Amino acid sequence: MTPDIPRPVLKGKKALVIGVANDSSIAYGCAKAFRELGADLAITYLNDKAKPHVEPLARELEASLFLPLDVAVPGALERVFEEVAAKWGKLDILVHSIAFAPKEDLQGGLLNCSAEGFAKAMDVSCHSFVRMAKLAAPLMTEGGTMFAMSYHGAAKVVPTYSVMGPVKAALEACCRYLAYELGGKGIRVHAISPGPLKTRAASGLKDFDLLLAEAEQRAPIGELVDIMDVGFTCAYLATPFARRISGGTVYVDGGVNIMA
Repeated sequence: MTPDIPRPVLKGKKALVIGVANDSSIAYGCAKAFRELGADLAITYLNDKAKPHVEPLARELEASLFLPLDVAVPGALERVFEEVAAKWGKLDILVHSIAFAPKEDLQGGLLNCSAEGFAKAMDVSCHSFVRMAKLAAPLMTEGGTMFAMSYHGAAKVVPTYSVMGPVKAALEACCRYLAYELGGKGIRVHAISPGPLKTRAASGLKDFDLLLAEAEQRAPIGELVDIMDVGFTCAYLATPFARRISGGTVYVDGGVNIMA
């Protein structure tokens, strides 16, 4: 039976988007797509240095909540969810779009990655999503959708991706296990794997311009994706139209992942 879906399809839904750094961020594309389809937004910023870059975007998107969040700071994540609970009393959508590895560990190859760097990358880029899911699930009383951003380097070797390949592979596995554990509550979990995008986070990768050029050349559709392609894919997956989809890795890369 076709679900009864209001228009706009996300009207009244509450979405927490973590990872907006500027208007080139994947998280910004997600937030903008959610807002265009009617959702109310909560947006976080990393620190005081980032705040002036993110605050105008939060105003533009009429975010109901604009909160600081550094997941490496003890208690910071809990404070964000306390604010969400106090403001809305519920949550429908969660986007985790953050990743970090120390530059020397990211650019030196996996063999040369320090234990400290590996642990930091795993904590910020992967385990923080598990922590978010634990805090978000009790607020998703009517079900919900969670998203974590991955990359094709999780499944195949992308030489310049280094330590982030194993870390993103772990993130994708976490999405599968969380989809299993939370499915009975009506909560769906997706790993989203965009093609290479010119974001601030990607700028730390070695030879990133070459990666972009190769992706454009290999993509069956012959062009790169942008942040709104990713955003509207997530928006679709957050609607009842996608109510039976959960646990997989969804590629938004113009088909690059199918190529040998």
